[in-house]
Amino acid sequence: MRTVQSIRDFRKASGKRQRDMAAELGLSEAAFVAAHIGAALDVPGDYAASPITAHPDEVMPLLPDLGEVMTLTRNGSCVHERVGRFGTYKAGSHAAMVLGREIDTRIFPKYWAYGFAVTELRPEGPRRSLQFYDLYGEALQKIYLLAQSQLAAWQPLVDRLRLPDPATELAPLPLPAPEGPKGDPAKRPALIAGWQEMTDTHQFNRLTHRLGMNRLGAYRMAGHPFVRAVDPASVGGWLRDLSMAGQKVIFFVGNRGHIQIHWGAIRTVRPLGPWLNVLDERFNLHLRGDHIAECYVVEKPTRRGLAVSLEAFDAAGELIFQCFGERESDSDDLAQWHHLLDALPSCSAEAAE
Repeated sequence: MRTVQSIRDFRKASGKRQRDMAAELGLSEAAFVAAHIGAALDVPGDYAASPITAHPDEVMPLLPDLGEVMTLTRNGSCVHERVGRFGTYKAGSHAAMVLGREIDTRIFPKYWAYGFAVTELRPEGPRRSLQFYDLYGEALQKIYLLAQSQLAAWQPLVDRLRLPDPATELAPLPLPAPEGPKGDPAKRPALIAGWQEMTDTHQFNRLTHRLGMNRLGAYRMAGHPFVRAVDPASVGGWLRDLSMAGQKVIFFVGNRGHIQIHWGAIRTVRPLGPWLNVLDERFNLHLRGDHIAECYVVEKPTRRGLAVSLEAFDAAGELIFQCFGERESDSDDLAQWHHLLDALPSCSAEAAE
């Protein structure tokens, strides 16, 4: 069993990203951070964590005090980073949200289990963050202070959220196996009938739940005219084409407890190895293109017309991202968005499976 000191020593010697170090040690990321509770902050390279409440109802209303920050949400294949100010928080027992043009998130509170205020001493100065993890010790959201953040608000906020009796060892639940695609060919007529009757994209989850399916299972079954499987290798070119066209999008990346949304154009696309990177001033995206096993253009009827998205899944059937076109105005028919999706090469259902 790893001792607290051995974990701290490994972090100092490694220099790798926190998530990668935790995996190398066979720890959840939350357990890795918890090993640094109470650590000293004396010299560059030191790293210390303080346990704080993780409940969104207590955390989110305080975050506007920090001013402009960078908020990060990721899953195993995609990292979504957005600079902005936290705005209106709307609580909800099942789903909560932060609303704003720059920071726009959806929160599922039942998964929020562990929270930490983290300070890392770097040669250029302290790096401060709030980090939140789920029941399994996987990262949900990280919020980093920037040079322009309201530093004076940091310590009062941490003091208000701080938990008593800190422990340096956590025992998150074992990570569950991926669900994989769930569908039932016998229920395809009911799926199609319900799909045709939708007036809002949020009704899709209720439809699949009622039929005992999930998103990927439904997409594999639905077929024309609602779903078209496209070549996963085409996503890199699609990002480049989005950039060149100046097409505004609504780009969702999430995990089981948190979804983060980017609104606006994507300007600077720079592939590097397996990573497809968007490196804009206030929005960064880091996508493992080689993790995309299945990709679909999906049409869902709404009161405003068809909502058409591109959605990517990994080999385990987990959703990597969703992307919709953003309307410039009520009269925007999203013709350019549809053209960009129509240009994606199709692949057969057999290839997708």
